[in-house]
Amino acid sequence: MPPKFDPTQVVDVYVRVTGGEVGAASSLAPKIGPLGLSPKKIGEDIAKETAKDWKGLRVTVKLTVQNRQAKVSVVPSAAALVIKALKEPERDRKKTKNIKHSGNISLDDVIEVARVMRPRSMAKDLSGTVKEILGTCVSVGCTVDGKDPKDLQQEITDGDVEVLCCLCVQRSPSMQ
Repeated sequence: MPPKFDPTQVVDVYVRVTGGEVGAASSLAPKIGPLGLSPKKIGEDIAKETAKDWKGLRVTVKLTVQNRQAKVSVVPSAAALVIKALKEPERDRKKTKNIKHSGNISLDDVIEVARVMRPRSMAKDLSGTVKEILGTCVSVGCTVDGKDPKDLQQEITDGDVEVLCCLCVQRSPSMQ
């Protein structure tokens, strides 16, 4: 028989949800049912927390559970942050399927996303994290400053574009 559950223990549960929508309680029940929480109520809390900023986007939500109380916090992925930076209008995911994100974002937006993702990045310095985010831009299908993100990655590698720690971008004199 498993040991009795300690209610004072802090438990983190990660759930992937669509922002602003109440997910199926049946998908939450196996994860939070043993913790003594109501899946329906937690689903509504998640929908309320993600409705403002992440409506229609798939994001990971971290539930911190202690004393049968759940605290909801959003853990944004790089793709969600890039799509949010595109400033696309909200869409109904049930009506419009397989959307192509063919917009354009600035390099400053990419650096801002890299700064948010920096603690979770495997790169040694910020320029490596920026290149990771540019790879995400390739996956999403958007351009950066009107250029292909792969070209920008190569320019950072070659040293034509410099990403500094203070989050300002310097282009070499030949680029201006």
